[in-house]
Amino acid sequence: MKPVAVASAMRRPVIGIIGNTNLINNSYQVHAGGAMNSDAIARVAGCLPIIIPSDPNLVGMEELLSLCDGFLLTGGRPNVHPSEYGEAPTPAHGDFDRHRDAITLPLVRACVERGQPFLGICRGFQEVNVAMGGALHPEIRDLPGRMNHRMPPDGTIEEKFALRHCVRFTTGGVFAALMGADEVMTNTLHGQGISRPGARVVIDGYAPDGTPEALYIKDAPGFTLSVQWHPEWNASADPVSHALFTALGEAARSWAHGRMPVPVAKAAG
Repeated sequence: MKPVAVASAMRRPVIGIIGNTNLINNSYQVHAGGAMNSDAIARVAGCLPIIIPSDPNLVGMEELLSLCDGFLLTGGRPNVHPSEYGEAPTPAHGDFDRHRDAITLPLVRACVERGQPFLGICRGFQEVNVAMGGALHPEIRDLPGRMNHRMPPDGTIEEKFALRHCVRFTTGGVFAALMGADEVMTNTLHGQGISRPGARVVIDGYAPDGTPEALYIKDAPGFTLSVQWHPEWNASADPVSHALFTALGEAARSWAHGRMPVPVAKAAG
C-alpha cells in the first residue's frame, strides 16, 4: 500500500467545532471553543477537533463542508437573533452574534440536505430549530409552569454542570434507542428554548416542565441529533454524553470513508 493511502486510511475524521467570539481582558478579540468540547470530540468521538472561526468573512460554506466530516454546534452566551425567526429583539433576548448566525444557520441546512453529520448543543440545538424555520422563547423561566434552566450563578464548575433534571424521550424513539432508556438525567444551562418547532424538526425528548430537550430532523439522510443540555461535560464518564459523542464519531467516520450517509434512526440504533 502506498504511504499516502496509509495516511489517508489512518486519518481521524475532522469535526469542525463552531467557535464563539470572545474578548480577553475586555479588549482582545478571539475565536474560541471550550476545551471540554475538543476533549469530547478527540477522546470519545475519536475524531480530530478543529475550531471554526464564526465569521463568514473568514471562512466559506463550501470550504467548511469540504474540510470537515462533521460539525459540533456548540453552546454560546450570545443568542440567535430573533429576526431569523421573524421577531423583533428585546432586552430579554440578550446578546447576539450575527456572524455566528451567518455561519451556522446555512451550515445546518446544507448538512441536512447532504447528509453530513452534526451534533447540536444548547445554542446549537436552538440554531438547528431556527435554521429549519422554528422559533424560540427569549426567557423560558418566565413562562407559566416552567423551571429555571439557567446555569447556577454561584458554585464550582462541577456544581454548575451537575445533573439537575431528567429528560424523558419518546418510547421507541431515536434517543431512547441510542440511550437504551426512556429517561435520563442531564445538566441544564440555558435561558432560551424552543417555542415553535421548525419544519421536519422532531422533538424527541422533554424536561419535566415541558421544555423541549432533544430533537432530530425527520427524513434527513444523515446524523442530526441535537440536545438542549451540555453533554460535553464529563463526556468520557457520563453514559448519556458518551453515547451521543460515540454516535457522532461513527457517523463522521462513515462520511469520511465515503460511505452512504447513515440515517439518524440507524445511527442511533
